[in-house]
Amino acid sequence: MVPRRVVPIGTTRRHRSTTTYTPTYTHLDVHRYESYLRPGCTVPAEGDNGMRARAWAAAAVAVVLVSGSGCTDEPEAAVPTGTSGDGRAIYLDRSYSPQERAVDLVSRMTLAEKVAQLVSSQSAALPRLGITAYGWWNEAAHGVAREGTLHDANPPTLVNTTSYPVDLSLGATWNPDLVHRQATLISDEAREVVRDNRLDLNFYSPTVNLARDPRWGRNDEAFSEDPLLTAALAAQFVNGMEGKDRSGRLRPESGGYLKTSTTLKHYAANNSEFDRLRGTAEMDDRTLREYYTAQFREVVERSSPASIMTSYNRVNGVPTSASGYLMAELARQTFGFDGFFTSDCDSIREIQHGHRWQPAGHPAPLDHVERHAFANAAGEDLNCQQGYHDQWSYANTLPEAIARGIDTPYGRYTEEHVDASLARLLTTRIRLGEFDRPEDVPWVTAARSRVAAGTWTNSDANGAVTQTPDRLAMAREVGAESIVLLKNEARRNRSGAGNPVLPLRVPAAGPYRVAVLGHYANPPSMYLGGYSSIQASAGQANEVNGYQGLKAAIQRINPGAVVDHLPGVTRNSLAEVDPASVAAAADYDAVIVYAGTDERHSREDVDRRDLELPGAQESLISQVAARNPNTIVYLETVGQVDVTAFEGAVPAILWSSHNGQRKGEALADVLLGARNPSGRLPFTWYRDAGQLPPIDDYAIRGGDGRPGRTYMYFDGEVSYPFGHGLGYSEFGYATLRVDRRSVDANGTVRISVDVTNTGRRPGAEVVQLYAGTPGAPAAKERPAKRLAGFEKVTLRPGQTRRVAFRVPVADLAFFDERAGRWVVDAGTYSFQVGRSSADTDRRLRATVTVGGALRPALSVVTATAPTLVSPGTVLSPKLTIAMTDDTRYGYRAEGASTPLPAGATVRYRSNRPQVVAVDGSGAIRAVSIGVATVTATVSYRGVSRDTEFVVGVR
Repeated sequence: MVPRRVVPIGTTRRHRSTTTYTPTYTHLDVHRYESYLRPGCTVPAEGDNGMRARAWAAAAVAVVLVSGSGCTDEPEAAVPTGTSGDGRAIYLDRSYSPQERAVDLVSRMTLAEKVAQLVSSQSAALPRLGITAYGWWNEAAHGVAREGTLHDANPPTLVNTTSYPVDLSLGATWNPDLVHRQATLISDEAREVVRDNRLDLNFYSPTVNLARDPRWGRNDEAFSEDPLLTAALAAQFVNGMEGKDRSGRLRPESGGYLKTSTTLKHYAANNSEFDRLRGTAEMDDRTLREYYTAQFREVVERSSPASIMTSYNRVNGVPTSASGYLMAELARQTFGFDGFFTSDCDSIREIQHGHRWQPAGHPAPLDHVERHAFANAAGEDLNCQQGYHDQWSYANTLPEAIARGIDTPYGRYTEEHVDASLARLLTTRIRLGEFDRPEDVPWVTAARSRVAAGTWTNSDANGAVTQTPDRLAMAREVGAESIVLLKNEARRNRSGAGNPVLPLRVPAAGPYRVAVLGHYANPPSMYLGGYSSIQASAGQANEVNGYQGLKAAIQRINPGAVVDHLPGVTRNSLAEVDPASVAAAADYDAVIVYAGTDERHSREDVDRRDLELPGAQESLISQVAARNPNTIVYLETVGQVDVTAFEGAVPAILWSSHNGQRKGEALADVLLGARNPSGRLPFTWYRDAGQLPPIDDYAIRGGDGRPGRTYMYFDGEVSYPFGHGLGYSEFGYATLRVDRRSVDANGTVRISVDVTNTGRRPGAEVVQLYAGTPGAPAAKERPAKRLAGFEKVTLRPGQTRRVAFRVPVADLAFFDERAGRWVVDAGTYSFQVGRSSADTDRRLRATVTVGGALRPALSVVTATAPTLVSPGTVLSPKLTIAMTDDTRYGYRAEGASTPLPAGATVRYRSNRPQVVAVDGSGAIRAVSIGVATVTATVSYRGVSRDTEFVVGVR
């Protein structure tokens, strides 16, 4: 879809430009900080040949030196002097921007020191500059779970940190605000547990790949099958993690610092585990833009995430970790991404070992040096060098690549590629506050006020101190809101009347018996999903499994009630039904069969072969339902499972994905009516795997006998539609209003509807707006409908609220491959409002006629220029402009430049003309030693956009 809000690459966004970089290190007591240095090292004296004592003291206080030599053995003449010329540490001076400080820091490093910073596990300590070893690979998918504290090793899993419901459960909430609140608590906890509260703060989360096939082994890491829903939720995860408000601006209490940095993964089209190290996702450019990268684009626009991770696979034959098309042309030049790219761990290695990639025109498959040069030249800034690793990485190959002068599709490989990547990485670390005094970074002081500095340890000895009541309550709240009530039929009594089986009606006194069956209801240890923390004894004390939660809640209502757990199936193996459990089930007032999946059936590296419930669980449900008509089924699974064998035999079915460490409380809240269920399916619930194309078929649109994917293109019978979910209240829809019946392709449609809670309980309704083009010719392969907007509203009984949607017609565009741009179909558009994507759930419908064509406007401006130059150098930045229809002008790639559109003007200005000057003709010249930010302003047809680049002169 066409981006809704334009944020040009390189431009200091509004929330960044309001930050004042006030000088911090003045009048420092040097001797106060000498204890940070290694014994035997001294603070250099002030003078022209070394860093001034105050700057050294600042470096020492900014970073506690924890690894490597405390002072360099390198001859002083070999050490670069930096961009200040007089030894002044610009990188420690907050009056400069983070980007300027980063460039100054790059200018002080040798090539060997630079490349040692470009690896994840860990980037090297550089004591002479006050740089500590840094772990870039950390995990926080649904709770902070791993920290990269080891060198040349995978990050250790953390112990006793809070574990929340997984992304797919979050997706089922359809509640961006809830996602933001959960992510805020995760990032609070992250600051409490990482080293010194300020290191290892980059997290390889969230996963934004779309759940386009339920057999994918990592479906539980996805938010949904839909780009718009995924982007809406993932953007708030990014905002909450990075310390931003819901609009993507740093919060006032941030002091201008990021709380953490997040990583969108895996870019792109990475949805099959069995071939991820060697496979290619084949698709046309329309599919790539409309589906597989649409959510990345939208999150970049809404939240400006710090980084994006490329994936293991190839896209159309090119490894994503060496794809300039994906990283430079799409993400940077077109979407406006201005953070850094990291490889998946070791996706660069797999360029050689898994894919054996031989680029077009290259005489042979790439060797270990070439694979790293091609990746870095394409835009891969950080090499996550653990995982499927060998002995080679950026750190020990890029100097040779420079010496060899390797030619890549993106130009000859030089040290400038290293400089540009390192500047982006160090900018992130500076924005996190690592190089400033801890007491000046609000996120550090806040974390230390909650957990005293240095007291948290990664062992059970930490006492689960960070699993605070508010975090455990959030895990419970999210878990309850994620549960989807798939079915809730009336049960008949002797008089013939009936009430829905849920919520359970537990009498306050008297006999009442409930059986909870199934291995997953009361397991020896709870499965919490991939990338979970370890729960040792202190953490386990805060866990509540399904049986525990139900028993406690029922007996709070009726202390005399009997709540029993019956195994149901063979413990652990799930292989056989337990006949005694089935026989006993007949004697209970209600039976809850708790079925599920775990890492044995689906995980990273392992896809599911089918949608069957593992083992004998399906048979258990059928047998119990035959004995007891009041059988309720709860499915806690990685995704869709085949329910056709038992759906008709049970009155109620509920679903969630892996639902966090308070899952039992969440389930009890819903089953007993303390929470009115409001979860909605974030995917299409297919009946069985036979309805699906092969998992490595990445086409979305059907054709030639091949079924389409997702609610947009699948036209077969489903068990439950995308967006489906029931509750204990009914909601009425009335008075659909559309502000116009005809609109230009460049216009906006405003739609509103009255929604009323017609039930007896307070409840939440997810109002869903879908758009379709029913009259489109079949040859255009348009979707049946697309989600155009949604809003979750909570209403009291009898309360009515008007829900309004604003739909820019440009958001309904399709990508025309022949024209190389987005186009809007002329004709009739249908807008339907309802409770799911199914036509049977449609409540109201209106049509609008669209005419005209999109008028492309200036969208994103990017500029590429050298990071470090000498005085007297004339700079000729490579300027690219992208329009709102994705057409691009100027520099696109090596050998693929086009003139700017007629009438476009470019103006440059420098914030420090004494360092970098711009003359009257627009020529840019490095004048003297220092750093400067050059702003390029492009104007075209009444629209102006800026981009910035920083130049260090030494």
